[in-house]
Amino acid sequence: MSVTGSKPLDHDLGGRVDQVVDRAIEAGRIVGTVILVARRGEIIYGRAAGLADREARKSMTEDAIFRLASVTKPVVATAALALVEAGVINFDDPVAKFIPEFRPKLADGGEPAISIRQLLTHTAGLDYGFRQVADGPYHRADISDGLDQPGLSMAENLERIASVPLSYVPGTGWSYSVAMDVLGEAMARATGASLPELVDRLVVLPLGMHDAAFAVGDRSRLVTPYADGPGKAILMRDHHRVPFGNGSISFSPGRVFAPASFASGGTGMNGTAGDVFKLLEALRSGGGSVIRPETVAAMTSDAIPGLETTMPGWGWGLGFGVLRDPLAGSTPQTVGTWRWGGVYGHSWFVDPALELTVVALTNTAIAGMTGAFPDALRDAIYGKPA
Repeated sequence: MSVTGSKPLDHDLGGRVDQVVDRAIEAGRIVGTVILVARRGEIIYGRAAGLADREARKSMTEDAIFRLASVTKPVVATAALALVEAGVINFDDPVAKFIPEFRPKLADGGEPAISIRQLLTHTAGLDYGFRQVADGPYHRADISDGLDQPGLSMAENLERIASVPLSYVPGTGWSYSVAMDVLGEAMARATGASLPELVDRLVVLPLGMHDAAFAVGDRSRLVTPYADGPGKAILMRDHHRVPFGNGSISFSPGRVFAPASFASGGTGMNGTAGDVFKLLEALRSGGGSVIRPETVAAMTSDAIPGLETTMPGWGWGLGFGVLRDPLAGSTPQTVGTWRWGGVYGHSWFVDPALELTVVALTNTAIAGMTGAFPDALRDAIYGKPA
């Protein structure tokens, strides 16, 4: 199959990807990475490159554990859909049914209902602090995006979120947000189990995602996090802000070691590239033992027709972006591709038309998630000239 005149997945793919990876590491933009590329479930390219810990000169390994950040979202979304299939929660259930105290209001004082579906699709009127300027309402309320403030409880963060007016009437707009954190708590309240317990039972164990968890089982394999620097990547501090868009993202890498930290359904998990690959392949092939094919079809279809995201050419499914228009998105991927990433430095996508699954985890925020490196990696896979 040809895409924009190129020959994707040909015998030169490995050389092209190696070149992109080597250049990024040599330039110091990326410290280390694990990349998996598969066609029809078969790995056609796999590589661990660079360093897991630059200061200790520790090489990256294929079983390295990463702070997954928003790569958590498709895992939690899959667990939520399993609960929908079981009739434990429904798409149209109001969130207040499960979290009665969570009742954010509009700026005019109105109190609209927020549904489970609106949390999954980021149409609930919520936001992320990193999307706002330094003195924005989420910053004034000290709302955590799930990446900082070790020891912060879910109850406290929900109270802070609810104290800020909604950005719009739920269902009438789209904004990437803390919605998955709220969803995770709704799931826990609906079942009487913790979110980590639910994810483990519904997704992780059935798929054999051995290191995917909200805690880290083997700290010796946890990569050291780095952040974009003025030249090369710099070591991430205990409390570190990385500029992004019109604002910045607040990181506290030690959060994962503070047991009292709330289980963030949007950003809280850790795992390996292999763990992520197992989930994506299960979804690509129809849901595996986790959810039914018709549920996967709904999850991977554009669920917000008529609404625009902040990403040209992309809509949103039930957990991640779905490609509407490759030309508008400036991408060689085919219509219906689904993808997302994570701000600790990750990107992934599934192109169903090509039966292609790609996972690229790095230890470098934010260069590993968006910009020159993931774009060049994608283009190399599709055979576009550098």
